[in-house]
Amino acid sequence: MIMKLKITKEKILNTVLQALFFIFMFYIINTFLERNMLQSTTNPAPYFSLKTLESIKQHTDHRVSLSGLRGKKTILYFFAPWCSVCKLSMPNLEKIQQRQDLNVIAIALDYSSVKEVDDFIGNLTLSMPILLGDRELAKNYRIDAFPSYYVLNEDLTISARSRGYSTELGMWLRL
Repeated sequence: MIMKLKITKEKILNTVLQALFFIFMFYIINTFLERNMLQSTTNPAPYFSLKTLESIKQHTDHRVSLSGLRGKKTILYFFAPWCSVCKLSMPNLEKIQQRQDLNVIAIALDYSSVKEVDDFIGNLTLSMPILLGDRELAKNYRIDAFPSYYVLNEDLTISARSRGYSTELGMWLRL
């Protein structure tokens, strides 16, 4: 009985150490991946005013601007239509938008045509606006990998950032 108890304590200690190592490695890898992204500051996120995918399809000039998002937490999600990880994580964005009182904005970058973006979005059930960004916006937000996203607070300053796949829980924890 004492031998079994000792083995159980050793197994528990080993499991805890492995979990701590995993958490430490996850933190190191994320820090490395996010090293070139904009930092959290007291300055507002870079300004934009972009047309929505729907406005282009309907030949109108409806735009979404950064200043129009003030007053609610906002997730700015940058994706590329060729990015399979983006397609996998976008339903998580939709879920968090439905469960939280916040703005969720998806911004397409690195696309060759509006049709390419529309085809990518076509298989997804999304209620969030899809904006069409450009190289200047990618440069201003330091987007060099997909997906990337920023969480902005109510005053439009960056409070969190991430790159790569994120679960609904992962996004919620950054809010």
